[in-house]
Amino acid sequence: MHMLNTGHLVEMLGRFVHAINGKYVSTIEELRPAYVEAINVLRPVDLPAEPEGIRIGYEDSPWVTHCKEREIFPHIVGPASPSDKRTRQEWDRQIVEALALIEQINPGLRRMVDLLVTDIVTLNSGADGGGSANQMPGVVVMSPASAWLSLDYATCIVHEGLHTALFVLDSVCPMFTLPPNELERDDNRALSAVKIGERRPLHAALHAAAVAVPLMFMEHVQGRHALIDQYSVKPVSLASPDPLEIPCAFSFEKLPRKRSPGRGTWSPDPCDVLHHRRVGGGGR
Repeated sequence: MHMLNTGHLVEMLGRFVHAINGKYVSTIEELRPAYVEAINVLRPVDLPAEPEGIRIGYEDSPWVTHCKEREIFPHIVGPASPSDKRTRQEWDRQIVEALALIEQINPGLRRMVDLLVTDIVTLNSGADGGGSANQMPGVVVMSPASAWLSLDYATCIVHEGLHTALFVLDSVCPMFTLPPNELERDDNRALSAVKIGERRPLHAALHAAAVAVPLMFMEHVQGRHALIDQYSVKPVSLASPDPLEIPCAFSFEKLPRKRSPGRGTWSPDPCDVLHHRRVGGGGR
């Protein structure tokens, strides 16, 4: 099984929607609005997501106030300085180009972003990175470096979108029996696949390993190898143009064509997933 391929993500989102509001999703077109309706139950009532598209905000976004009040991403929102109209226009342009680049690299990755990411809050804080949190589903907080290119924006968006996918997966099919604070203990840590030699809490180690692979793939497709060199790995799968050969890759077309709804397999077409599985209606 390729965990977090698009078929798996569609199934998990359907189950997530059903768990939150008891609704069954019948078509792929209904999935994003149903997901938004579900996460709006979890988000502050005055910060709802929109059924379509990605809303871009800046340091005056209510999400920044929300983060400051709850000490979420203090290293990003705390030092954020005011941005002028020209800076905001450039951020907007880069985000639009990044979304187009994600589509060009792999349409499945773009579908993942379109399903899960509802808000991007862009800040000038010098953090040179991004953040997402399970208590803010759909929201990506980003502080781009001045030297970032479209690929850097694109990998940041995919990075945080995939974290959100893992949050959804963990809420539907819990991966750990202990709460996050317990996983911080030394005896519940594992060697990081990304921060070489560092022992990290199990949930953080899993997130890092899952997120790193599609980012390496994206860089490889664009002729860059910084992450691969940094992590000192040369996966054979990166030599192939088919991202499904990479665990955590995203593709509809190359999924195994098995249709056994009662036995945990699915069709490569997400509409078939919804039709045959009646997603959200089954157990784990």
